[in-house]
Amino acid sequence: MSTDIPSITLNNGVSMPQLGFGVFQVPDDETDAAVTAALRAGYRSIDTAAVYGNERGVGRAIASSGIAREDLFVTTKLWNADQGHDAALAAYDASLEKLGLDHVDLYLIHWPAPAKDAYLDTWRAFEKLLADGRVRAIGVSNFQPAHLERLIDNSGTVPAVNQIELHPGLQQRELRAFHAAHGIATEAWSPLAQGALLGEEAVTRIAERHGRTPAQVVLRWHLQLGNVVIPKSVTPGRIRQNLDVFGFELSPAELDALAALDRGMRTGPDPDTLN
Repeated sequence: MSTDIPSITLNNGVSMPQLGFGVFQVPDDETDAAVTAALRAGYRSIDTAAVYGNERGVGRAIASSGIAREDLFVTTKLWNADQGHDAALAAYDASLEKLGLDHVDLYLIHWPAPAKDAYLDTWRAFEKLLADGRVRAIGVSNFQPAHLERLIDNSGTVPAVNQIELHPGLQQRELRAFHAAHGIATEAWSPLAQGALLGEEAVTRIAERHGRTPAQVVLRWHLQLGNVVIPKSVTPGRIRQNLDVFGFELSPAELDALAALDRGMRTGPDPDTLN
């Protein structure tokens, strides 16, 4: 199995693995084992969030891994209730304490929460964390083009990453084009649409052709589009399988077949209404 994970360079020069491990909906008491399995398989990027309630589990796995901190890329996210300048700074300290780390590599505003209208003040706190060297990169999650435009127009820092729901059923072409025009990396959460598209004929045919699983085909699609991707699993075999996506390549015709699956299908909330 080839596990040489490529990296992308963020807009501030920081290198980020293109394939990482997500822990959404993994209970804290199961997170240690899942992240340990991922690190043993070869993952070096771990994505968590304050609201997941499992930062301590991630921290335990990192502490016991024996892997040098500089060889890991750790992302966490600020929850909506902690938006605002001072609240965000306090929330970051709380996340670091739970993770048992002195910094995270990427800190994200989890949702724009437009009704709160606090993401600009929150971003100023993020800029301070970056300027003080307490995070290596800052970004956002679930921001729409209008949210991004407002953030960029009112600050001196373009987000390094926007982590969004993205899979063949929700391809977010307009948003990805905005990212490309502004030097923002696109990171996909729910990259497999919670399995909803893995039985599609277009996917299964490609999988059969390459001797791969449908999930591996979809993850390969993400990588060839240039997306950063963070599949989640608690099953060691599947954790390893999701990493084994570098020994084959999809053809232009196969990419077109997957592009035809776009149907605006969300598995999660609408960023314009979640607050």
